[in-house]
Amino acid sequence: MKKLYFLLCLLIPLIGNSQSVENVSKDAFAHTFSIVARDTVTGEMAVGVQSHWFSVGSLVSWGKAGVGVVATQSFVNPAYGPEGLEMMANGTSAEQALTQLIEKDGGRAFRQVAFLDANGNVSGYTGEKCVEAAEDLQGRNFSVQANMMLNDRVVPAMAEAFLRYSDYPLAERVVEVLKAAQEVGGDIRGKQSAALVVVGPERTENEWEEKKIDLRVDDHQNPIQELSRLLQVNRAYEHMNKGDLAVEDGDMEKALKEYGAAEKMFPENLEMKYWKAVALANSGRLEEAKPIFQKVFAEDENWKEMTTRLPASGILTVSEEELQEIIE
Repeated sequence: MKKLYFLLCLLIPLIGNSQSVENVSKDAFAHTFSIVARDTVTGEMAVGVQSHWFSVGSLVSWGKAGVGVVATQSFVNPAYGPEGLEMMANGTSAEQALTQLIEKDGGRAFRQVAFLDANGNVSGYTGEKCVEAAEDLQGRNFSVQANMMLNDRVVPAMAEAFLRYSDYPLAERVVEVLKAAQEVGGDIRGKQSAALVVVGPERTENEWEEKKIDLRVDDHQNPIQELSRLLQVNRAYEHMNKGDLAVEDGDMEKALKEYGAAEKMFPENLEMKYWKAVALANSGRLEEAKPIFQKVFAEDENWKEMTTRLPASGILTVSEEELQEIIE
């Protein structure tokens, strides 16, 4: 907080009107690099961000399924997130929405913002008082932006990476963009936090369905590396969730396939091993399942106790005799 106050004291003499001082002095400090992007095949939209500031994802990244995504940074005005999304939801294009919000913002000289709407329209803005190196660059279905960077190679490197990894799923593609920014210098202060949000192409009435991916690394020595790891975990648990749904539907072959895919990604994960064993047992392949159960029980006996509770819920569909074979 002392650092922020000191920086604001330095900035105040440079600001032309008192309204800007009042506005900016109340705002969060999040100098960073980010990307907003859309996948032309799936229609998914994403925001990726990294900064040497705690919990950058709590203010910078915003998204709404079927509407768009927003990155608001530098001296952050969080209102650009919800207000921008509401405007785009009501049919205003990304460019028009951003222009209108900038025009009424007394602290716009210190803002850096990017909007992307569901039609792939993008718009970026970098205020004249953003700390060097500061720039934004737009391309087809994406905008990359950065401020307080070590050098002016960061933004071009991000744009190049987005084009280079065009065959990647959107979330992985965005992570590669963040990696590229860091590799050429990144934030002049270093690294601390990162975030990734992905929303779908269709609007939803259920709030819990808004974000397909919502990952945050609030404080870490290598936040982009950790974000990449979490994304892989997320992908594995997508398979786990599909496996659970297959179990509910009584489709044990599909469940086995999904649990097996998850286990391949994280072979030491007990959860993934265990549910693969359950799917095998439910498919009548008890002899294949038993050694997997035993490996899991050897690591943590609580899994054995849980196994005794599953038949009552219908999740494990074995006879009492077969259950005893499993837990012996």
